[in-house]
Amino acid sequence: MTPTVGYVVLAIYAALLAAGGIMGYVKAASRPSLIAGVASAVLVAIGLALAASGIRGGFWLAGAVAIALTVLFGVRYGKSGKFMPSGMLGLVSVVVVALLAWLLLAPGS
Repeated sequence: MTPTVGYVVLAIYAALLAAGGIMGYVKAASRPSLIAGVASAVLVAIGLALAASGIRGGFWLAGAVAIALTVLFGVRYGKSGKFMPSGMLGLVSVVVVALLAWLLLAPGS
């Protein structure tokens, strides 16, 4: 996988996180959802900007956020049993972790 694919994945992931926070605020007036969603999106966007600048640590930052969110959304899904939004965002986070792991740890990367 090329770094360009990683950039696209992180951009989409950041957008989904921000959208999820905004949806939580709009649908349930949940200020914590808005803050957490936008803050997570900003951290992933910072990771993207660092990675795009040639600093591989940006991918590691975004990966750490994705791992933390995988755990958080997994716990929430376990408690609620509802796929939306926790199950979906947890699944997306797992995919992001897997793609970043491939990008960072694959031979020759």
